[in-house]
Amino acid sequence: MADYYATLGVDRDTSFDDIKKVYRKLAREYHPDVNPDPSASEKFKEITTAYEILSDPEKRQRYDMGGDPFSQFGGGQNFGFGDIMDAFFGGSSSNRGPRARMRAGQDALIRVELDLAEACFGTDRELNLETAATCQKCSGSGCANGSKPSACGICKGRGETQQVTRSIIGQVMTSRPCAACQGYGSVISDPCLECSGDGRVRSRKVIPVKIPAGVETGNRIQMSGAGEVGPGGGPAGDLYVEIVEAPHDFLVRDGNDLHISIVIPMTSAALGTKVMVETLDGPKEVTIKSGFVSGNTVVLKDLGMNKLRGNGRGDLIVHVEVTTPGKLNKEQEELLKSLAKSRGEKGEDVEIHRRSSAHSSGFFGRFRDAFNR
Repeated sequence: MADYYATLGVDRDTSFDDIKKVYRKLAREYHPDVNPDPSASEKFKEITTAYEILSDPEKRQRYDMGGDPFSQFGGGQNFGFGDIMDAFFGGSSSNRGPRARMRAGQDALIRVELDLAEACFGTDRELNLETAATCQKCSGSGCANGSKPSACGICKGRGETQQVTRSIIGQVMTSRPCAACQGYGSVISDPCLECSGDGRVRSRKVIPVKIPAGVETGNRIQMSGAGEVGPGGGPAGDLYVEIVEAPHDFLVRDGNDLHISIVIPMTSAALGTKVMVETLDGPKEVTIKSGFVSGNTVVLKDLGMNKLRGNGRGDLIVHVEVTTPGKLNKEQEELLKSLAKSRGEKGEDVEIHRRSSAHSSGFFGRFRDAFNR
């Protein structure tokens, strides 16, 4: 017989409340909907079986005394023809017995869209969910008028029926879940009219959630016990809130840093200037030094995204493009000619700069391509 205490990793004197906490933690870890590992499904079945036995005082007592926890009789070994067949053909008597009506609820996933400012500074949201909740009329039992489930008259509470067939080796006994009680071993003769015997109903509820500063698309917030309530008054699963960050009109996020692109006239780049740019913290002044070259950047420290893990913020990187006037009137044209003459510049003068591949394919190239889509 399996060691159900070892399966859950608890001692023999562990209380029911502590066993329930351990089971909920393991169920969330190995539930097939959460854990894609092929072995997780089998592990989930093992811990659920262990919980069904150790959470039921009578089954736990029979198991502690060395008997079959699913037997309807007292302690001691119950060894019959089915056990002999198990020994010959590799069956397992520990898999037999009624199913528990109380089962853990499913986890739930909801996606929440945030703007860039909410992702940076954090926010509070109220989630309006429709989910499975405990039936208030029967308190999750599924029974009406304070009644209780009664032992199934077909399987006598075993949760399974047996059939004897004749084969070349003699008579063979096979077991299958009882069709009358669906394997529960008991039937609800007077089901609750509100939940039809399931112990839970569909209900809308508002759940407050605190979004921490610095989250980004794909981050998930786990809210223990906020998922669907399980059948038969079983413990609720967890709610996972997945973050989806909406694109900003002019800011581009790169990890904890933000990027913005601005355009200034040629004269401002040559003479230097101060310009105002919009940030998540409001308008901020950017100093453009004289002789500024198009494509260079100005870094504004600590104006990027808050760091989700750790302290501080990233930077705001201002990418500056310099424009050259396309149309000039006569006066402007003469002024530029005069400037070129005073600087000794000639139209035929060409200076070639070798550009590294890192410069041509660096972040700004990618940023510019993304910004211009």
